[in-house]
Amino acid sequence: MLDVAMGLDLAAGPSANLSLQNETLLDILIRHFAERLLTELRRGLPRRYSAQEDDLQTLRGSLDVVRQFTVHALRPDRLACRFDSLESDTPLMRIMKACVVMLGVYAKGFETKRMLGELRHYLAAIPDVPQRRLPWSEVRIDRTNQRWRSLFDLAQLLLGRNWQSTQHSQAAREGVGILFPMNDLFEAYVAAKLKQVMAGSDIELVAQGGLRHCLGEWSEEQICQGNLFLTKPDLLLRRQGQVLAVIDTKWKRLGDPLDRKQGVSQSDVYQMMAYARLYRCDRLMLLYPSIPGQPSSIRGQYGLANGRERLSLGQIDVANLQGIASSIRDIVLPELGIGAVENHHFGGRS
Repeated sequence: MLDVAMGLDLAAGPSANLSLQNETLLDILIRHFAERLLTELRRGLPRRYSAQEDDLQTLRGSLDVVRQFTVHALRPDRLACRFDSLESDTPLMRIMKACVVMLGVYAKGFETKRMLGELRHYLAAIPDVPQRRLPWSEVRIDRTNQRWRSLFDLAQLLLGRNWQSTQHSQAAREGVGILFPMNDLFEAYVAAKLKQVMAGSDIELVAQGGLRHCLGEWSEEQICQGNLFLTKPDLLLRRQGQVLAVIDTKWKRLGDPLDRKQGVSQSDVYQMMAYARLYRCDRLMLLYPSIPGQPSSIRGQYGLANGRERLSLGQIDVANLQGIASSIRDIVLPELGIGAVENHHFGGRS
């Protein structure tokens, strides 16, 4: 799930032989990051132009006329220059350097430590920046550096350290364990599989989008324009701007199927009712992981009072990795009224 959700391509890295190695998942991720980053840096550090100002003996770039005739009015041997310099000290590289330094504390394997040492040598010219001051918002991933996307995402995951937990036992007084935010991971995994299933169709998947507000200023003369309480549904399915369905993923266990509410949280129901109104959508789904041993299925269908909207409860078997795509294609999408479109656009059922 982690591999698909984050696009890590672990099968091509050290985790391919996980069953043959005595490594933890954290060791695998550190080694994978080090291998990938080392491969990229051996191709050369990404660079960008940055504006510079300096007083030089010869003209470089353009002349800063104001500074030249004020500060250097009596110094004809000094020229106030403005120029662009091609620098490897970029926000992306500062984040990579910080990640390499941090991972050096947790790395255990000799080969992994060696690679991290080599990486520090490659990044020696990049200044160390405290993690709280890393320039995340300044990083720009575009078509020129798209190959850095997965490394940047992995660095965010590792530097965020949502995975860290301190453990105590008689055998090991202190250690680091893996503890990922599973609700976010489950959402990203479902989104990745939905994109795979709907590739080539005219349906757009929007994750954590929508961005419509619940409340706004009241006026008797016109319809309210919301500007308070922003909403971000987990997954929206849209065609030409029209919302077809809303899916909200929940890393929770559904309750007894004989219970009319099936253990669904009341706050989750309120949330879906708000989405139905704001996004003018009549197909809604709360999607859960199934209990081990239970197949992917639709657990229930409910109508929203005083309306025609339908809220479905779905579950997918995340343990059956080979069957996730077919479960989404054959169970989830038809339940959301997209089955006929799927047959037309997606071709055969592989």
